[in-house]
Amino acid sequence: MGFIEKISPKWAYKREAWRQANEIQKRNYDAGMYDRQNRNWFAHNESGEQTDKYFRGTVRARSRDLERNSDLMNANIPPWVRNVVGKGYTLEAKTDDEEFNDNIEKLWVKWCKKDNCDVTGSQSFWEMARMAIRRKRVDGGILFIKCYTRGGIVPFKLQALEVDELDEVQSKPNYEGNKVVGGIEYNSYNKAVGYWIKEYDIEGYLKSVSRFVERKNVIFYFSKTRPSQIREMPEMSATIGRIKEVNGYIEAATIKERIAACLSVFIKKELPTGGIGRTNTVKGNRKYDDLELTPGLITDLNAGDDIQVVNPGNSATNGSDFIKTTQRLISAGQGISYESTSRDLSSANYSSARQATIEDEETFTPEVQKLQDEFLDETYETFVISAVLSGAIQCPDFWTNKEKYLEHEWNRKPKKWIDPQKEANANKIAITTGQKTLNDIWREDGKDFKTVLDDMKKIEEYANQIGLDLNFPYLKGGGENAK
Repeated sequence: MGFIEKISPKWAYKREAWRQANEIQKRNYDAGMYDRQNRNWFAHNESGEQTDKYFRGTVRARSRDLERNSDLMNANIPPWVRNVVGKGYTLEAKTDDEEFNDNIEKLWVKWCKKDNCDVTGSQSFWEMARMAIRRKRVDGGILFIKCYTRGGIVPFKLQALEVDELDEVQSKPNYEGNKVVGGIEYNSYNKAVGYWIKEYDIEGYLKSVSRFVERKNVIFYFSKTRPSQIREMPEMSATIGRIKEVNGYIEAATIKERIAACLSVFIKKELPTGGIGRTNTVKGNRKYDDLELTPGLITDLNAGDDIQVVNPGNSATNGSDFIKTTQRLISAGQGISYESTSRDLSSANYSSARQATIEDEETFTPEVQKLQDEFLDETYETFVISAVLSGAIQCPDFWTNKEKYLEHEWNRKPKKWIDPQKEANANKIAITTGQKTLNDIWREDGKDFKTVLDDMKKIEEYANQIGLDLNFPYLKGGGENAK
């Protein structure tokens, strides 16, 4: 404080207090400091589209390159595919009309075959669903166009398109007052009203005019993480840099091991070989031009010749810990466990494996809900309407009770149990304590309770017909526990 303190101690005290408070305020957030550790960390705030649009194509191309060439990249994609879609879902119509339920469920199973649901006739419906999850991880999203065309059991099919098909140079909107950004037309509330799709001729050349498709006929499957985000971004973007680093390390380590496996032999001759102006004075000397190192080789050398061996040897460096740690970081960056991506269960027991499965299930659940809400439900509802319009399903009061006839549920087909005995005992306890019902158990197994009960009835009837006592507790008269 010095001179000011001599003139006015009160003023000097206030000045020092303000200075200290200002220093404390400056360090409220270490991440906001521009000190030595953060001096090269440059970041600024932009809208979601401004942040993404200049890098979207590059990140997508690099993500696809790793998908084609990186085993570690491909280790992080299948867990999402098999846990979100897996074997597919079983449709359960929930109307009061049992005849309608049975007919629409049977028709849905037929429609899901590739020749009925895909305009190209190359993928079944569940194959397209699995592809949607994969493309969302790698590309950021995928487009499905609803096509109303002839052929198939109902006049409705899906056309899958990559996000590259959006015409990003299109600027003139289809409706006055709208704006086109990234090939998507938006209204004043930034709600998508349609998509501009690139057109190609039969030889694959791009046409000068794109076609406009109304939003109601397009399923744009992607995740929005910021309010200002309007288009997709590859969901592997946060980890593809680290995946590339691991690939580079593995490649360098592989080259090192290949070099270490090499053995070079140089033969040092005591007598010079023949040549211009030089002669070999010893008769019967052997030439080594055609001699190669082979397993179990036993041979003689010329008198006086010596061998010098160059053996690089093998380094003691072990990269497995580095790769495992990095793979854990990559898995964590995608929100899933290391075991689900590496399939390495060497350090897992039943409890840890089950806990990891539960945590992973919580991660996959939002994606399951999104798939059902935005892809499965919309596809099914369009399918039902097309079936009624085409006469494939007879339903006279459909249009007066439309919402009722569109009610349904999706039952996931079950995964294998980690420990069948423990899982079965857990279900038994849950039922006896009222935590679950039989319907809950069957739904978790991807089964419709009506189908299960019908199967039980068929089994019981056939068993009685052939005079067989199954002694199943759930069958009438099948033992003491059934009474």
